[in-house]
Amino acid sequence: MQAADLDLPLERDLFLRTLIRELAGTLQDVIGLDDASGYISVVGAAVGEQMDRDYRRAFAVDRLSRGQVAEVLVDLKRRIKGDFFILEETENRIVLGNRACPFGDLVRDRPSLCMMTSNVFGNITAQNLGYAAVELERTIAQGHADCRVTVYLRASSAVPLGAREYHGR
Repeated sequence: MQAADLDLPLERDLFLRTLIRELAGTLQDVIGLDDASGYISVVGAAVGEQMDRDYRRAFAVDRLSRGQVAEVLVDLKRRIKGDFFILEETENRIVLGNRACPFGDLVRDRPSLCMMTSNVFGNITAQNLGYAAVELERTIAQGHADCRVTVYLRASSAVPLGAREYHGR
């Protein structure tokens, strides 16, 4: 038998998700969850900016509407194997549920990876609508069976203290 014939769960997607999981875990262990989340937030902001440019270019618009923002948040996660869906959409907020993380089970015990979702959602929303605050109410990374994420569209007293704020340029 040769190595190429072995039945191993090794392919590019799993390798990259495992790599990111271990990087996040190392950061969490070495510098703590808050600082690890901060580093991952920087990466998430850059990814969010690129995705925002891609969607605006594809829609051929300078700014996405509120409806397009909600649609984009669901679509981008679908494209990377998440299972996000809209639970509620109002003038003040978009509430999303999720049944599958793009990182799969590898996200468990890596809550810092949720900063990718927060920053991508927050940056896309703020760049198009002027403001966003993202609350990760429940996440698979924390051990829940699903996620619940609320994106607030207006700064107000209704925004929980733990929500991360984003401002458009």
